[in-house]
Amino acid sequence: MSNQFDRQGAALFWTADSGAAILMAGALAAGVAAAARGDHGNVLVAVAGLIAASLLRAAIQIGATDAGEIGAVCAKTSWRNRVYPRILVAAPGDRRMLGEAVADAVDRIEDLGGFHARFQPLRRAAVLSPLVIAVAAAFGSWVAGAIMLATLMPFALGMALAGSAAARAAARQLDALSRLSGLFVDRVRALPVIVGFGAQDRIGRHLADATREVATRTVDVLKIAFVSSAIIEFFAALSVALVALYCGFNLLGILPFPAPETLTLGQALFVLVLAPEFYLPMRRLAAAYHDKQVGEAAVERLEKIAPPSPASSPRAIEAPPALRFDGVVIDYGETAIGPFTLDVAAGTTFALRGATGIGKSSLLHALLGLAPIGRGRILIDGRDAATVALPGHIGWAGQSVAFIPGTLADNIRLARPEADDSEVEAAARSAGLGPMIEARGQGMSLPLDHRGSGLSGGERRRVGVARVLLKDAPLWLLDEPTADLDARSAADIAGILASAATGRTVLMVTHSAELAAIADSEMVLA
Repeated sequence: MSNQFDRQGAALFWTADSGAAILMAGALAAGVAAAARGDHGNVLVAVAGLIAASLLRAAIQIGATDAGEIGAVCAKTSWRNRVYPRILVAAPGDRRMLGEAVADAVDRIEDLGGFHARFQPLRRAAVLSPLVIAVAAAFGSWVAGAIMLATLMPFALGMALAGSAAARAAARQLDALSRLSGLFVDRVRALPVIVGFGAQDRIGRHLADATREVATRTVDVLKIAFVSSAIIEFFAALSVALVALYCGFNLLGILPFPAPETLTLGQALFVLVLAPEFYLPMRRLAAAYHDKQVGEAAVERLEKIAPPSPASSPRAIEAPPALRFDGVVIDYGETAIGPFTLDVAAGTTFALRGATGIGKSSLLHALLGLAPIGRGRILIDGRDAATVALPGHIGWAGQSVAFIPGTLADNIRLARPEADDSEVEAAARSAGLGPMIEARGQGMSLPLDHRGSGLSGGERRRVGVARVLLKDAPLWLLDEPTADLDARSAADIAGILASAATGRTVLMVTHSAELAAIADSEMVLA
């Protein structure tokens, strides 16, 4: 809403700029006419009016720029809120490089700046401002006003033709930029492997080819931009010249046809000063037209990452739900897993066991929408899983525990940011981190990096369990929560989960028969 208000405010500012231009033209014409009559008193008044109109116009343009930038910031913030959560997980069946997705989320959002700050406000102003100028010019010369309106059509046609070509070139350029960014980021991530296998030259050639493609696409965009600018400037100059010829010939009385009106020096100068102002809003729009093409191409790519929200938002779960997997086949393209059919009663603990690679973790991912379902369906309390908001409303402990740079408390508090210090520490101690907290001597302020350096594999698992305990959600999804733990620690975690899971729906994947023993029901996948 704020973004829309700021864009409308910027458009109003740019429209008001045309009003200030009319005041400047009127003051200038009145001053020249007074000087020709030798009326020095009115000359001073006209000069004062010209200065005031100039200052007003400067203030209006500053306001228009500021309002446009505020609107752009709001739009980019809105897109970041939509896109960033989607980047943290892979969309079902997504085969893009991670670096390409990150480049789209960062660079393409920045590409929206000019689109919202300049093009959209100028597009609205370009519709109204020329009409305001033409009406004002008609008071000085209705013929000149008619000339302005008549030359508007080829000007608009030239912009449309240039814009269609620029749109295709801008889309190709963004594709090339995203591929280059993705290639670079992914190759940097794999640098130790590249060096280990001596593949530096081959990877260097890949990057060089991608860089040359970006350069070629960029030159194509610049060619179209220069050609379109030349066409638009030609039509604008031609139109201004027609107005100038008419006014000059009318004043000299040498029009090749009967004069439809007789102009004074002040009227002719007023119209002549307004002629460039008539095309200025459209020239500004033409200068920002590249922002339009880049912005629309960026929106197209961003909507592939974060499609528009449906009319009815998914509902969050408020009580322990019943789960049903009905003939679910998880299709990764070359590999399909399933079908799986199982029921998890509300408020019970269900254990999935089976050999590695059988599809246990994939079932959890499919429930969260992170694995592509080829056939079958997943129901939550009888509703399709896609209509239920699970992310952010469940307790999750995966096979790998993610960390952020910060303290131990910061990393556990990720599960529930509003939790106070006592709740976070209680969850940590309930997960069996008490001895580690005491031994390190820094308590919950123990610093951690993004790798969780300094923690053993078992301690990292306990951080994941602590997050689940802190979340206090009605549905828990646990993926090998006792892996990397010794037998005693695994038994401790099993006991903690057994007591804390009472009254919740828990679906857990495990190889451990001891952990599966705490479940109300169990299925072994084969």
